[in-house]
Amino acid sequence: MQANMNLLNEKTGGVSEGRCWVTTFVEMVFPDQANHYGTLYGGNALGILGKAAFVTATRFARRSVVMAASERVEFHTPVRLGQMLELTGRVVRVGRSSMTVEVEGVAETLPGGARTPALRGRFEMVAVDDTGRPQAILVEGEAPAALSGIQ
Repeated sequence: MQANMNLLNEKTGGVSEGRCWVTTFVEMVFPDQANHYGTLYGGNALGILGKAAFVTATRFARRSVVMAASERVEFHTPVRLGQMLELTGRVVRVGRSSMTVEVEGVAETLPGGARTPALRGRFEMVAVDDTGRPQAILVEGEAPAALSGIQ
């Protein structure tokens, strides 16, 4: 991760080293999250994707963030009861107070380790102050234009 951060710093002309561009975590699919088909209920999947976007954006901005939009959500394959869902969130665009976070979910069957891309979402997140007003993400000396499109 440190090597990737240094590469991003060189590419962007000085983005703070304390910023996390990528966040990965896992969720298990338990019965209370499943539908009557024994797969992850779509509403719960949206919530999990939103949580991943929130954590990723907050770690990057180091400020409070809110979701402004979910641009696109795709369900590629059902995530079955008892599978682990590995979520990876990436900041792919940064503006003055907003950022775009892409989240990918990979379903893994723990016995055997089979992995399948399962879902993906793209979210617009906005950094806010204590009153809910948009707040600048970058500090002086960081280059927002250079951050667009970094993956």
